[in-house]
Amino acid sequence: MDYSSTYRLAQDIRESEEYKTYHELKDSVMGDETTAALIREYRKLQMTIQMAAVSGQAADAEDMQRFSGISTLLFSKQEVSNYLLAEMRLQQMMADIFKIVTEAADVDISIPGLEG
Repeated sequence: MDYSSTYRLAQDIRESEEYKTYHELKDSVMGDETTAALIREYRKLQMTIQMAAVSGQAADAEDMQRFSGISTLLFSKQEVSNYLLAEMRLQQMMADIFKIVTEAADVDISIPGLEG
């Protein structure tokens, strides 16, 4: 197999507006240790809540309350909100690419968090 088209795709991803915006905002937002810690906690709680939903269980009320509070705090800061939204757009783009590639290979593979 010739991987040149794969490397072109990788380059196209790095040149995409989604990628550039995400990385510009990431460098700025994650440079603040307090914000970075809140984002890490936000992601941890998000994953815990999603895993509970996938397994058919109700999420822990304390986790839900903490997630809601952290979400409100993070999304109230414009730059952090822009970063999290840019991250979602990049993840959606990657999910779309993954779907196209797996469909082309006639393979049924799903990765949690990358379903489109």
